[in-house]
Amino acid sequence: MSTHYTIPAQTRIGHVHLKVSNLERAIAFYRDLLGFELTTMYGSQAAFLSAGGYHHHIGLNTWHSLDGPLAPVRSAGLYHTAILYPSRRDLAEIYKRLLDAGYPITGASDHGVSEAIYLNDPDGNGVELYRDRPSEEWTYRADGTIEMVTLALDLDNLLEELERASKESKNV
Repeated sequence: MSTHYTIPAQTRIGHVHLKVSNLERAIAFYRDLLGFELTTMYGSQAAFLSAGGYHHHIGLNTWHSLDGPLAPVRSAGLYHTAILYPSRRDLAEIYKRLLDAGYPITGASDHGVSEAIYLNDPDGNGVELYRDRPSEEWTYRADGTIEMVTLALDLDNLLEELERASKESKNV
């Protein structure tokens, strides 16, 4: 194609739809652990979940995957679904929830532009829980591109965010 096209800035990824092997187990992860709301079921083979009343941010189905194996690590496919939290405090709250539930995380990174916690859902699909830093805090290279890094995220400092928020609410 010879014509340059730039997607509109308001464009967003509307939802992700995942093949899962066990619908109830997947619902328990996305609804009961991560806190998404179940908006509707499509028979007994599909579920739709959202945050904030949207029709769905996450679709789950067993149409071609009922009782199937975990998603293979060494193959083409979805690397992870990234769930953007509105604030650092919100990211700290979900991290504490994972800790309290004893749910394993696979990593935690400071990317300069964001802070992220990584885990796998029960079917082996990667999940990134993250918050963006304000763009004023980003670092840019000389050519104007964003410099992203992968450094260890200080998880203790992230949890301290909850303590700070608790103290602030008591002082109000």
